[in-house]
Amino acid sequence: MDNFQIETAQNVSINQNIANLGDRVLAYIVDVLVMIAYMILTSVLLGFLSLGMREQWVYMLIVGLPPFLYPMLSETFWNGQTVGKALLRIRVVKLDGSRAGFSNFAIRWLLGLIELGMTSGSLALVVYLFNGKGQRLGDIAAKTTVISEKQRVFLHHTLNVEIEEDYQPQYPQVTIFNDNEIQTIKNLFQKAKRESNHAIIVSLSNKTSEMMQITPNEKPIKFIEKVIADYNYYTQQ
Repeated sequence: MDNFQIETAQNVSINQNIANLGDRVLAYIVDVLVMIAYMILTSVLLGFLSLGMREQWVYMLIVGLPPFLYPMLSETFWNGQTVGKALLRIRVVKLDGSRAGFSNFAIRWLLGLIELGMTSGSLALVVYLFNGKGQRLGDIAAKTTVISEKQRVFLHHTLNVEIEEDYQPQYPQVTIFNDNEIQTIKNLFQKAKRESNHAIIVSLSNKTSEMMQITPNEKPIKFIEKVIADYNYYTQQ
């Protein structure tokens, strides 16, 4: 379960790189350590104040409440990330790849209290393994998932791509570009796909077709892929 494809309102198909189980578990462990460290530090500092029984509520408010709310507040103000998620380069997003909002984070946090707390993570693990979109129950209810922002390097990240012998090019106009320009287009395109940046893909498609003085028949993502493949076809002949 490495990725799944979604289609946005702009008719752009995006492959989401799902965060693997190992990264999510490690991120969770890091966040637990962060919360424990906070509780120990604040407990020590408050210990010097020698709070009486009447002031115990202050102690609980300062020491207990922030760790309790930490996952939800951190993801809300840090665009889907906690300290652990940031270190592992994973992020909570909506299923369409857009930025999640407070209500999304609140729902997954509330159900997380059951999944991760009351069942020690076993329920979350079972749902994640059988879901297929990197979701636990909280994600399903909140319509979110957790994606990986780690850059994956494959052979097709270079300028040249493998062209089949019977490949049929569609846009001879691609020859107006040079190697550096095509490489720039490809880099922007791949970066936008990794980050699920639909606006960049659409803008790149519009600018490329404008320079080629054509009207594409494909959706933006397919058009850019065709431009890159066509360029390689003509330059490899």
